[in-house]
Amino acid sequence: MNIIQITIILIVLESVLGEYHNVSVSSNSSLVSRQGKSFWGWASIWGIGIVRFQNGVCPAADSLDGTCYTRRQCMDINGIASGSCASNIGVCCVLQRTCSGTSSYNNTYFVNSAFPSTMTTSGVCTFTIQKCNPSICQVRIDFLTFTLAQPDANGNCNYDSMNIVGGGSNIPIICGENSGLHVYVDFNGDSNIRIVISTSSDASVARSWKLKIAQIACDCPTRAPSGCLMYYTDLSGTVRSFNYGTTVSSYFLANGQPGTRQLANTNYGICVGMVPGYCGIQWAPSSDPVSFTVSADTTAAVGTGIIGTSAAYLSGTNCLTDFIVVPDPSASGVPTNTDRFCGNGLPTLTTYSKPFVLTTVTDSNELLDSGNRGFALSYTQLRCTNIIIGK
Repeated sequence: MNIIQITIILIVLESVLGEYHNVSVSSNSSLVSRQGKSFWGWASIWGIGIVRFQNGVCPAADSLDGTCYTRRQCMDINGIASGSCASNIGVCCVLQRTCSGTSSYNNTYFVNSAFPSTMTTSGVCTFTIQKCNPSICQVRIDFLTFTLAQPDANGNCNYDSMNIVGGGSNIPIICGENSGLHVYVDFNGDSNIRIVISTSSDASVARSWKLKIAQIACDCPTRAPSGCLMYYTDLSGTVRSFNYGTTVSSYFLANGQPGTRQLANTNYGICVGMVPGYCGIQWAPSSDPVSFTVSADTTAAVGTGIIGTSAAYLSGTNCLTDFIVVPDPSASGVPTNTDRFCGNGLPTLTTYSKPFVLTTVTDSNELLDSGNRGFALSYTQLRCTNIIIGK
């Protein structure tokens, strides 16, 4: 049988099966099991095998993640073919949606209209996330690009905002600059999760967003523990509060002082998955001079040069409005006897309390504060000591 005959047979099969793979397949082709929606699969028809393959994650162009589908399937779900997969039998299909869209597919990208171009208009843009299947419990939303208007002087998202509603997790209202961050959101039963982005004509901003939405099964080891809005699994890295940045807010408080970049009314956990053989974790300010500026007068601390020093460090009962919580920590080997820290400086903190979690809390105003940026902290997991290996 020659290649022309094989091609004709496959075209005929398309009309029966609805799946044209656009390839020639040898009579000894094996069938590969797959998860998710089933392909039609025939072991042998007129001496020709039809290959089935898994709808797994595949690398697409521009460092995006796609799903391996047939070209026909990718077209049917309005995907973008970006490279090949399954030994060139399938295409790496990228799913990109915008306002008023809905998706029940893994690794869907939600973007602003006309992305990558920015937008300056006002309005409401909504995207709905549906479960891929009943075994899904959670989604991870990566903010690959996220630029909205800054909060007002008190940290309230009064101009632009992103609300994530319908899930089983408590998500703060988010605005400002948050590219590179992520959140985990639990499904609330079978209810859909909605992302609602509102933009206002009161702020002139070149807005842009590209969010990657990955669905996570209930029994998946990468599922974030309960109470963890952000979840990291590396041995070391950097965590940031929402809208952290080194520049000062362009909005001013009633007393004429610069407002905050730190978002108001938040209470969430940032967790680090404990790697086997590691029993402790160390938290420290990053290299930015303003990398821990969560309360009090940051403007004055910068002006006087005490920013980041022990003179600007506050803890315990001095931290009642905006602060972080690190359970049972020590500094330079000495217990701190408190788990609350705020102000404009932070010592390196070490804790062996498990799980590894840092909680951040902010209130609704900046009456006693000025120029706060939030925090960017580095973390390093610490090896266990005195490990006894069983016989």
